[in-house]
Amino acid sequence: MSAPAPLAKIGILSIGDMGLGIAKLLIANRFAVATNCKGRSQETIDRAQAANIEVLKSDVALTDTCSVILSVVPPRDALATATRVVESLVGMTQRAAPLYFVDLNAVAPSTARQTAELITKSRAPIRFVDGCILGAPPSIKQASSTSSSSTNEDEDKDVKSWSRPSMPTSGPHQLASIPEYGEKLAATLNTRHISPDIGAASGLKMCFASTTKGFTALAIQSFTTAAKLGVLDELKQELSDRHAWERAAGGVTAMAPKAYRWVREMEEIALTFEEDGGFAPDSFRGAAKVFQAVADSELGQEKIGKRKRGTTVEDVAQALSEGMDKRKKKTV
Repeated sequence: MSAPAPLAKIGILSIGDMGLGIAKLLIANRFAVATNCKGRSQETIDRAQAANIEVLKSDVALTDTCSVILSVVPPRDALATATRVVESLVGMTQRAAPLYFVDLNAVAPSTARQTAELITKSRAPIRFVDGCILGAPPSIKQASSTSSSSTNEDEDKDVKSWSRPSMPTSGPHQLASIPEYGEKLAATLNTRHISPDIGAASGLKMCFASTTKGFTALAIQSFTTAAKLGVLDELKQELSDRHAWERAAGGVTAMAPKAYRWVREMEEIALTFEEDGGFAPDSFRGAAKVFQAVADSELGQEKIGKRKRGTTVEDVAQALSEGMDKRKKKTV
């Protein structure tokens, strides 16, 4: 018996660790997924094809064939990605229905509003959804149902077999309101629409990340300084006695491959706290410099799934100290 037809084709820009996880989740739940890998490495193209993601040759092809595009890129590329999608539609599209563009990037509310304004001024047939991702990439917990049945029970099994991040959304448009497949898409992605205001979901992400990645920035400084003072073991003991070591160490040892992305994310948090919270932005601009120091060190060469350095707190501290010492010698 042939497999049921896909519910819809969803575009993802781009296929990094998070984008790949989302793509696999969607494919497992009867959605087709496409991307445009122009300018990306052969490794990225191979990874996409291995996951049964359709690789298209242009943004125009992507926007013409997809009903929804999810933007999952480093914060520094968020506005440029939205611009690419807009430019692919203005005067070039063969679309009949509007395209839903879901910005899931770690950006400040003002950046999300800037993206929405760009889309409005372009008059492109796009409905903008402000969104965010809270948590790790989707990953399978157990084998999904292999039955070709499309009963609600089987579909529910497919979702429950996955560990999924939360993806809150906001703004005047909702994924669940898309005819025919919208409710299924929203449920699969684990979304909840929290506000009619653009910027609410992005703001939630900034506040959330300030307590997670911001804490990691503090821990990096603490552990590296403690290592230089020769008191890292004692610090570990004191934090362990207070049940604080495990969380701090886990964040520090996991962050190296993502540090370059977090530089801009800290800057976006600083912007949020300044514009929407009324606070001085200094602390999170400082956190951005911490992650920039990591990205500039040997740790910045680390790749997810191919770790060589920074898998222990001690090695993070050593690698970061080495990197800072090299930079000091260059400036002398």
